[in-house]
Amino acid sequence: YQFPPMNPLWHGLLGLVIGVLGFVSIAGNGMVVYIFTTTKTLKTPSNILVVNLAFSDFCMMLFMAPPMVVNCYYETWVFGPLACQLYACAGSLFGCASIWTMTMIAFDRYNVIVKGIAAKPMTINGALLRVLGIWAFSLSWTIAPLFGWGRYVPEGNMTACGTDYFDKTWANRSYILFYSIACYYMPLFLIIYSYFFIVQAVAAHEKAMREQAKKMNVASLRSS
Repeated sequence: YQFPPMNPLWHGLLGLVIGVLGFVSIAGNGMVVYIFTTTKTLKTPSNILVVNLAFSDFCMMLFMAPPMVVNCYYETWVFGPLACQLYACAGSLFGCASIWTMTMIAFDRYNVIVKGIAAKPMTINGALLRVLGIWAFSLSWTIAPLFGWGRYVPEGNMTACGTDYFDKTWANRSYILFYSIACYYMPLFLIIYSYFFIVQAVAAHEKAMREQAKKMNVASLRSS
């Protein structure tokens, strides 16, 4: 309320974009979850993480897109304060879960590609424990504002709710700081670390393949 209202045209465009993204995401991720859970050959430990990522993204848009489209139509939040808290909490939960699932997928690829034969393969139980840990960790961070550490408030456009990053109190600032480290900077660093060594390992393998091909006097070791 400190700022002038948005032009109604932007509400309409935002509602349209979120509606299209919601439809594509719900259909696409729903298809991934269905195919990977019903096809026997795809039920591998690594794919459990892929299914979890698709499920988290599916839930994100299923819970977030329809209310936002409705709010864009009315140009303000129309579902009341409790729904605002739950909406923001859901967005935070699914976002954090998706980010950490991508981190675990990066770790799995690191384990397979960088460590190779020496790596201990991930089991079904190991993958399920990782998924359980992801959801427990994400939930612990995203329910904190409901109990007074941090706050969920309507966002600037008044059609969605999210974490309050304007409040200057120490309780709110400390939550933003630790939450951003736990659910953004730490997984970002770990993903970059994993893929740095993955790319390095792939590059070294390609170089070895080229050198071996040169010794054998052939253009490439790959078959047509």
